Amino acid sequence: MAEKTKIKTSIGGSALIEGIMMRGPKKTTVAVRMSDHSIYTEDIDFKSIASKGKFFRLPLIRGFVSLVDSMRLSMKCLMLSADKAIEGEEETEEPGKFEKWAMEKFGDKFYNILMGFASFVGVVIAILLFFALPTFIFNMLAKVSPAMGEGTLWRSVFEGIFKIILFLGYVYVVSRTPDMKRTFMYHGAEHKTIFCYENLEELTVENVRKYTRFHPRCGTSFMVIMLIVGVVIGLFITATNPLIRTVIKLLLLPVSCGIGYELIKICAKYDNIFTKIIAAPGLMAQRITTIEPDDSMIEIAIAAIKPVIPENGEDLI
Repeated sequence: MAEKTKIKTSIGGSALIEGIMMRGPKKTTVAVRMSDHSIYTEDIDFKSIASKGKFFRLPLIRGFVSLVDSMRLSMKCLMLSADKAIEGEEETEEPGKFEKWAMEKFGDKFYNILMGFASFVGVVIAILLFFALPTFIFNMLAKVSPAMGEGTLWRSVFEGIFKIILFLGYVYVVSRTPDMKRTFMYHGAEHKTIFCYENLEELTVENVRKYTRFHPRCGTSFMVIMLIVGVVIGLFITATNPLIRTVIKLLLLPVSCGIGYELIKICAKYDNIFTKIIAAPGLMAQRITTIEPDDSMIEIAIAAIKPVIPENGEDLI
């Protein structure tokens, strides 16, 4: 009998409302736990921006493309999982006047419009919190201690550490809520299932359960690495005005994404002291964003990953 060899794959996923999305090289599948406890699976029709030309698959460029793709796909899958998770449940609350008016005015498009508006507000808040606020606070501190404002080193380090603390603090707080705790449990199930597949084990609940929930190829790790890369990039931004500095950092966001993405790919492909150092901060952050799942969640992860596994090993990276 041939000895099993661990493989590295391009299969990834994300946790949803009572479900999991798995994305392979050719297919994307959503698996959701229905109100009657059955598992619903559906293949998602999604075309990546990278398919539009070689330029979008170039190193550094593909990182920002991957981020945009992930946001588009996550929104699409989130809507599906939310609809399926509540399908069959009895409505306990009467729609309010505004909801009734909106449904009459926009019909089925109302919830898409609502999600779009919520996403827009979320992006604006993120820009204010992670780009403008750190600069504003540092400027206030520099007025108290002028020596802090000399050069860009202290400014970049302060802004970077502030953003990392803000990000981890926010994630920790939301992880205490019941709904997000379950979402992070699904996140853990996703990672454990991918590890099981990469180790060429049969995809069963018992086999998946024994694997770690910390995976180097993860959105959490990507975000943390991006924030750390942003510290280095901030060293080259000399502007101190919060508005100008925010605009410059937004324009340089694709650079942070690109570098972060390439580092994540390196960590997923190689296992040495260099990649362990790079992956360490993201893996530590996953102690917050992943929680040990129960067996029913592992079942959903298995149902999501099986349809996206190619037959000829095209998922190798």
